[in-house]
Amino acid sequence: MRYIAAYLLLQLANAEATPSASDITKVVSAAGVEVDSERIEKLFAALEGKNIEEVIAEGKSKLASVPSGGAAAPAAAAAGSAAPAAAAAAEESDEESDEDMGMGLFD
Repeated sequence: MRYIAAYLLLQLANAEATPSASDITKVVSAAGVEVDSERIEKLFAALEGKNIEEVIAEGKSKLASVPSGGAAAPAAAAAGSAAPAAAAAAEESDEESDEDMGMGLFD
């Protein structure tokens, strides 16, 4: 992710030029992060022959199909009231399992 971010930052800084591997290395190392040149090579292989604006647009369309989780808030509120009961039930089941600890299957 850091290499993609560095690539996009460099692209924003100069839309006319395509960032190079050394440019990305400079940005990432300036942030104090260890550079993995193999990952940079993979990034360039994946972006080879592609327009970055088209790649971003394609990514946005893929993200549009991902559920956003809007219905989770009411479920979380309902679960919040049920949480103490669930915790008590879990404690009871733990106590029950401790009772059988002294007996073996073949005793």
